Amino acid sequence: MNMAESEDLARIVSGCKKGVPECFSQLVDMYAGRCYGYFYRLTGDKDLSDDLLSELFVKLVEKIGSYEGGSFESWLFRVASNVFHDYLRDKQRRRKSLDSQKRRLKSKLIETKQDKTNAIDKLQIQLGRLDADTKELIMLRFYSRAKFKEIAKMRAEPIGTTLSKLHRGLKKLRELME
Repeated sequence: MNMAESEDLARIVSGCKKGVPECFSQLVDMYAGRCYGYFYRLTGDKDLSDDLLSELFVKLVEKIGSYEGGSFESWLFRVASNVFHDYLRDKQRRRKSLDSQKRRLKSKLIETKQDKTNAIDKLQIQLGRLDADTKELIMLRFYSRAKFKEIAKMRAEPIGTTLSKLHRGLKKLRELME
């Protein structure tokens, strides 16, 4: 950077510190391409580079008062580096949060599956405690999905008797399950 460019930059930075919008616009015009290139080389993502560039210029407005001389470009790229590292930290926090949620959901699924398995095991145990006739009635009705008339016909008994036996058997099974 030659002497004229250096003086021009000093005038622009001084205007930015005073809050002159045109000076910020000039800084953006001067450094947007290089800063975008910096972010694009780091991320390989055009949209993300645009977002980081926008964030950089917001930070520039917030932090221009902390620039105390020296190489402005070094200061600017230090701010750009901080913006990039903030993005990485935020991304890592989100990933950890998602991983944590994923683990909780997986744990709940396993618990639900175990609860379901335990309920099935409990049902099997309690069915074993019923007499063979009642157990057969329940199996015919709920596992083979036979209709009441079909069950009564298979067992050669009146449908009312079949219904009554099934009702008493289900009541007994409910009591055992509790």
